[in-house]
Amino acid sequence: MKKINIPGVNKDISQLILGTMMFSPLRFDYSTEMLDAFLEAGGNALDTAHGYGGGDSEMLIGLWMRQRNNRDEVFLIDKGGHPQGRVPRPRLSPEELKADLDESMARLRTDYIDLYMLHRDDPVIPVSTIIDYLNEEIGAGRLRAIAASNWEPERIIDANTYASENGLAGFVSCSNNISLAVPMEPMWGGCVCVDDAARKWHQESQFPLMPWSSQARGFFSGAFTQENRENRDMVRVYYNDGNFERLERAKKMGAKSNYSAIQVSLAYCLNLSFPVLPVVGPLTLAEMDSSIGAAALELSDAEVQWLNLETDSNPL
Repeated sequence: MKKINIPGVNKDISQLILGTMMFSPLRFDYSTEMLDAFLEAGGNALDTAHGYGGGDSEMLIGLWMRQRNNRDEVFLIDKGGHPQGRVPRPRLSPEELKADLDESMARLRTDYIDLYMLHRDDPVIPVSTIIDYLNEEIGAGRLRAIAASNWEPERIIDANTYASENGLAGFVSCSNNISLAVPMEPMWGGCVCVDDAARKWHQESQFPLMPWSSQARGFFSGAFTQENRENRDMVRVYYNDGNFERLERAKKMGAKSNYSAIQVSLAYCLNLSFPVLPVVGPLTLAEMDSSIGAAALELSDAEVQWLNLETDSNPL
């Protein structure tokens, strides 16, 4: 699997990042089999969060790394600051972030996180407060690098400008949503999708993106048709004529090269004109093989534009 070097990160990262939200000690054999298969395929980047499964995801990864004695082989991405319980707002004060980080590291049985992301943003809190605290943790060796999930580009720019002006580490990447299927609105409140302006910023700055729902929650899997409207969230977010046309074009593109439509949709993200490291969430080994196989599909700029309806000039 191809690995990418991100400025500000001291370890090369597999271009595909394995999402671990569904992993748990209660499904130990299944979860560890998936993790083992990902590493055997050349992957090394795992994505988890303080809130996933009430901590189950972190605990499973911690048990697995201890059992396999492979912490140094893993590029561990963790997230904190998500709203929870009686605190419906993003919890980004230094005290709240420290509480999340302390608990996450105990669950993970590790003394450092390779890349720590803020799971949401709270514009009320100055970027200086956030960057100052995260740099304290970097100085203490508990964090190696920092990033932002579901932050607007303007806030990322503000944070990194403050960091640069004060000789501090800034965000090295962000995790906002992008996929071939263009959402009409975010799947969940407080989430950020890459719009045209953000895409232009990524292209101009080459700022790395680690998108969640990079395969549009299975929109291209064949499970969703215009007639099947059972999944109200999918209908709300993805059901429009443009996205169903993207689906038809992905099918045609795949038929040309013996790839499935969902593999084409992932290859679309991997072939954008800025660094993209998609988070994938396969539920089976077959789905993992599909995602890994998609990384081999190279698309031209013309094919990427055609898939995204930017041109009707068929490159096939």
